[in-house]
Amino acid sequence: MNEKVVRNLSYGLFILTARDGDKDNGCIINTVTQVASTPNRISISCNKANYTHDMILKTGEFNVSILSEKATFDTFQHYGFQTGREVDKMASVTFRRAANGIAYIEDQCNAFISGKVIQSIDLGSHTLFIADVVDGEFLSKDPSVTYAYYFANIKPKPEAKKEEAAKGWICTICGYIYEGDPLPDDFICPLCKHPASDFKRL
Repeated sequence: MNEKVVRNLSYGLFILTARDGDKDNGCIINTVTQVASTPNRISISCNKANYTHDMILKTGEFNVSILSEKATFDTFQHYGFQTGREVDKMASVTFRRAANGIAYIEDQCNAFISGKVIQSIDLGSHTLFIADVVDGEFLSKDPSVTYAYYFANIKPKPEAKKEEAAKGWICTICGYIYEGDPLPDDFICPLCKHPASDFKRL
């Protein structure tokens, strides 16, 4: 294992994968922290509602794939919006297997790390897993994706609400606005006393 791979961790986004029997599963997490360097040790936090959590609790092993700036929003949708209990989340994904037999995601990631759990801490809705790093490899030199990069460049921007078309008429002489539609034919501007023919629609 390349010892420097742990240093590739960032305040970013990761794909956590685990395996139980013949089934792999994965989910997006945002908490991977180096807690010791001799030996290399990391902590991760995983939502109990996700199937990946159950796999790690049972087997004590996992992989973390570090997402790069090449990650697409489709990847976040795929791993982020389903638990994996109802669908095979790895069926349509290109992946490789680490020495522990668990899948890791090579595409759109710059490194992976394999962990062997040494302690589990119940945090209510999540479990904090502390693990020894047993394997890891650099996959590319692409920068790790951060939250700032994700929001600025990956997550689609909400469509701007179209401003409601203003209803009314404006006097081309003095700028008086008549709110309403239609403009009466015999309307006279109260400011400059010009007729309706000098008004145009807003």
